[in-house]
Amino acid sequence: MTKPVQQQIGNIALVVENYDDAIEFYTQKLQFTLVEDTDLGGGKRWVQVTPPNSNGTNLLLAQASTESQTQAIGNQTGGRVFLFLQTNDFWRDYESMKAMGVMFNEEPRVEEYGTVVVFQDLYGNKWDLLQLNRSGN
Repeated sequence: MTKPVQQQIGNIALVVENYDDAIEFYTQKLQFTLVEDTDLGGGKRWVQVTPPNSNGTNLLLAQASTESQTQAIGNQTGGRVFLFLQTNDFWRDYESMKAMGVMFNEEPRVEEYGTVVVFQDLYGNKWDLLQLNRSGN
């Protein structure tokens, strides 16, 4: 009997300028949990953060080590929204992030699919804070 395919994305790499600055932003301003911070030697670390009560997909903070990586910081998707942070309480999280000094690119808006606003991380990567209309989100 063949096992059914079961896969998930475990980590999404985000190139950062500095491990500690990125950890501070994600854990303090976005309230993410620091899952792991392991020294790999030679200035490299294995750093994972995750949103509160996440399903297991982590953000892997990878400090730039080459010129091309450094140039990609803040623009890994060519100016498009990079990641979508889904929440079960948009206004709670929006107000909390605003109070923590997170930069928003626009005012929140209600769309057919839910309530959304674009914000930036400390390097300028664009994110959506999103509460979908369907039940359970």
